[in-house]
Parts: sequence; structure tokens; C-alpha cells
Amino acid sequence: MQKIIEAAWDNRELLKEIKTQETIREVIEQLDKGKLRVAEPKGNDWQVNEWIKKAVILYFPIQQMETLEAGPLEFHDKMKLKRNYAALGVRVVPHAVARYGAYLAKGVIMMPSYVNIGAYVDSGTMVDTWATVGSCAQIGKDVHLSGGVGIGGVLEPVQAAPVVIEDGCFIGSRCIVVEGVRVQKEAVLGANVVLTKSTKIIDVTGAQPKEYKSIVPPRSVVIPGSYTKKFPAGEYHVQCALIIGQRKESTDLKTSLNNALREYDVAV
Repeated sequence: MQKIIEAAWDNRELLKEIKTQETIREVIEQLDKGKLRVAEPKGNDWQVNEWIKKAVILYFPIQQMETLEAGPLEFHDKMKLKRNYAALGVRVVPHAVARYGAYLAKGVIMMPSYVNIGAYVDSGTMVDTWATVGSCAQIGKDVHLSGGVGIGGVLEPVQAAPVVIEDGCFIGSRCIVVEGVRVQKEAVLGANVVLTKSTKIIDVTGAQPKEYKSIVPPRSVVIPGSYTKKFPAGEYHVQCALIIGQRKESTDLKTSLNNALREYDVAV
């Protein structure tokens, strides 16, 4: 499949061939089922499978616009919506939407939210109200994406890494994580933290600050912050993120309600 995708990427005329179209659709089907991933763990790092991202991009031009109906609701798009949630063991609250080609593992809960094509959402994760999971983003097990969280998507350039939220993370309300930032296991982002590729992530727990970019270390507790930067027009405060400690039992308790909801299927 990879050879066919790479050939079509270099020569778009091949998109007219049935074999090429079938191969692209097979890749999307396997993404939808979680058999392929745009990015996957490799040791302590993550490997980006560029050819799979290429397949996602090539899927758009071979698809035709069509009208989709969901009861009284109507959509007009090239992508089908994900289906058969009961068989998948996924709870989906109206008006949550996931696109075909996104993987949702058993035990995922989607409040009214959105998951885009190529994304991978692992078991036990809650995508809370108005949270969005962008194309190709990788979300681990038992993650809580709180209300209004924005997890950025990435398709092009194909070599760009997607956002990765690893197992057990708690992402607070209205946080934004984009541009391939990796939040490592069991980290906690407080409300309104914004992480981009250029955001300074500063550990202020020691005698001297320690700076990170594009990565939040495991079990870190992070809050919004700022630092002073000089410009030609004067000094101004620039946004950053501050690591103020390590996750403790008190912060673990913040996720206990959602664990109980999953375990006992309590209606809310």
C-alpha cells in the first residue's frame, strides 16, 4: 500500500486509477479501525508515518461531495461520519461528531464535541463538551479533554509531527495544544494553557528555571504564565507555560468523577 500511495503522491494522474483509489480507501478504513496510525510510539519517542498522512490528503480529491442526513440534521461534505458506536463500545452524546477515518477505542466518551479524520483516541478517554481533536492527533488512554479544549490537527507538511497527548493526562478547560506539541504521561494542564511549537515551557520548581519547548514532561502540573521580552517599542509580557510541580494524589482526584461515570455508567 505504501508504494502505491507514494507513487500517487508524486504523480496525481494515478488518482484516476481504480487500484490507487481502492488502496487509498483501504488505508482510511484501517485508520478508522485503528489498525494503522499516523503516528505511533517507538521506544521513548514517536514515529510519524508520513505515507499514511499522504493517504489522508489524497483521500479528499477522490471523494465526491454528498448530502448526509442525521434525522432532521443535514450535512454536505466529502467525508462520511463515523457509525456503529454501540458495536464499538463508544458513548456519543448529541451533538458529538466524529468523521470516518478517525479511530475511537472502546470506552471513549464523546460529549458534544468533534474528532477529525486520522485522529486516534484510545480507550477510556473523555472528549468533553465543545472539545475538538484535530486531524491525525494522537490521544492516549484515560485522558480527559475538558470543555472547550482545542487539540490541533496536522496534515501538511507531511513530515510534521501531530499533537500527542499521552496516557492519563488531564487537559483543563479551554486549553489549546497545537503544532506537534507532546504532552507526556499523566501531565496536568490547568485551564487556559496554550502550547505551540514556540511556547516556552518553564519548570520553576527548582532554584533555577529549566526551559522546554514542544514537550511537557510526565506528571508535570502546568499553568499559564508570562515572561518579559524586549521589543523595539519597549518591554512587554509574552505568554508562556509554567511547570509548578509534579502531579500528586490531590490532582489525581480531579479525574475520579469521570472514572466513576465510566465504571458505573451513571447518566449525566
